[in-house]
Amino acid sequence: MEYLGLGLAIFVGISLGLTGSGGAILAVPILVYIMRIPPEIATFYSLFIVGFTALIGVLKYVRQKLISYEIALGFAIPSVMGVLLARKLFLPQIPDTIFTLALNSNFLVTKRLLLMILFSLLMLLSSVTMIRDKKSETGEITKLRLMPLVMQGMGVGFLTGLVGAGGGFLIIPALVKFAKIPIYKAIGTSLFIITLNSWLGFVGDIGRMPVDWMLLLSFTLFTALGIIIGGNLAQKVPATKLKPIFGWFVLCIGSYILIKEIFFA
Repeated sequence: MEYLGLGLAIFVGISLGLTGSGGAILAVPILVYIMRIPPEIATFYSLFIVGFTALIGVLKYVRQKLISYEIALGFAIPSVMGVLLARKLFLPQIPDTIFTLALNSNFLVTKRLLLMILFSLLMLLSSVTMIRDKKSETGEITKLRLMPLVMQGMGVGFLTGLVGAGGGFLIIPALVKFAKIPIYKAIGTSLFIITLNSWLGFVGDIGRMPVDWMLLLSFTLFTALGIIIGGNLAQKVPATKLKPIFGWFVLCIGSYILIKEIFFA
């Protein structure tokens, strides 16, 4: 199963390179369901994997001048605060067994179940947003839209820290809607923000979580290959098609995780 997981890691990178998002959306399910890693550790690993892979993608967008640094920092600073709040203060306080539901038989609500259900719900919410909003807006950031951008940055950071995801697939709609930048520039800016969020979240957890460096570095190597492929494909796919295509894909994966965790866990 480990070789299958490493093969699928390529698609994590392709997703990041093609749409600027979806790294952790794919990485966490692969780590949990294919490589049998506990969800909390999988979210920890995904921060390293996505952070390193996004950095490779950022370099290409830097050369093409497709990153808005002003907007990125306006989003990233509150986002980083959210990541640290979730990883350092909130997540460690969640008990392994939260409570028991007395249904036909006792149903344990565990930390694992909570994280995976929250993860799937975020995927479903994001997929609907991306499928319905097919506009590729342009323009510059305005003062009236700065506060919503900052608030969403903090919220995205908190979710990123909590479930190891919620980065790009929430960042891009925020950048397009509130910052009014084109989709391809939003992708580059998203990768820059993801890099900062992921690395700081990972470094903040070193020492608290066990690390299988061989597995982690191998998985990351394959995602790095994928982002190079995805970055090249992104130049050939119309911007108006990127979001809805990815949205339908996220909808399918999110539905699968939700059904599996509730009915077949």
